[in-house]
Formats: sequence, C-alpha cells, structure tokens
Amino acid sequence: MSNPPYPDTHRPDEKPAPHPLLAPVLGLLGHWHGRGEGEYPTLDGDFAYAQDVTFSHDGRPFLHYEARAWILDADGTPLRPAARESGWWRLQLDGRVEALITQPTGIAEILVGRATDGTVELATHEVALAPTAKKVTASSRRYTLTDDSTLTFDHELEAVGQPLQHHLSARLRRRD
Repeated sequence: MSNPPYPDTHRPDEKPAPHPLLAPVLGLLGHWHGRGEGEYPTLDGDFAYAQDVTFSHDGRPFLHYEARAWILDADGTPLRPAARESGWWRLQLDGRVEALITQPTGIAEILVGRATDGTVELATHEVALAPTAKKVTASSRRYTLTDDSTLTFDHELEAVGQPLQHHLSARLRRRD
C-alpha cells in the first residue's frame, strides 16, 4: 500500500494526534542515530557499534519501535550488520509500559516498566525462544532523554549461562 489511510507519524505535532497515554514518551518520537560500545563475557572483546532507532505512532496508545545496529572498526567504518529488532511499546495508565520486542535471531521478549521524567526503564517479563535461538533468559533496558536531541541507551543481558550484566550502551542524536 503506497499511501495508507492511517500513516505512522514520527512527531507529536503531525497527524494523527498522539493518544493521551503516549504523553510520557512523546519525546522519543522520531529517528535517532548514534554510536555505542558493547561487551559480554561470551564475545571476543569489546566492540564499537552504530545504531539507528525509530519510534512512531498511528494515533493509538502504543509506539512502533525499530532498531538496527552494525559493528564498526577502529576508524568507525561499518564492518557487518549486528542487532536488529522491532516491536511495540504499549502505554498504560500512570506511565506503565509493556514492550513486545522481536529479533530475527529467534528471540521474542516481553518487557515491562515505566516511563517517567524522560526515562523509560524496562525489564524482562517473559522471553520466548525459537528452537535454535541463543539462550537468553532476561534483559533490562533504559532509554533516557538528556535533552530534546540526545537519547542514551543502556542494555543489560542475562544469556548463555551468564548473570544479568552490562551489554550495550549508546548515545543517539535526533535525526529529524
């Protein structure tokens, strides 16, 4: 469909108007891009990555979320694709958030948390794995708006027999 009758929007001042329950996360709407660093005991050393994140809505009380990342070499040149995920953040009363996030590696997470004062904190409620997916048992994510044009991201992971610990952090800038 080239021109859907109910398009997604990336800004709170575009039509359709955002649902009132989106008020705590309106600052996230838009396209974000930046760089980060990652580590995990089962990986060969630390790594640098770039990331694009998009939050949009269609007037209902949820955000559409998409993220993709790629590994960078020491000069900042992209080496290969890394993580990719998409999903939905369902907003509830009082800033409660239920997030459904899927990855092409066979991992589907349901996270729950809150959106308050420019910060969204999410933690695992359930993880579903495809039969050949890496064993992920829990994660937590924090998205923080430090100003209108900067979003920081921190991700902890519990996987492949390792305890919950730091995995990723990034600093993203608004692109639109």
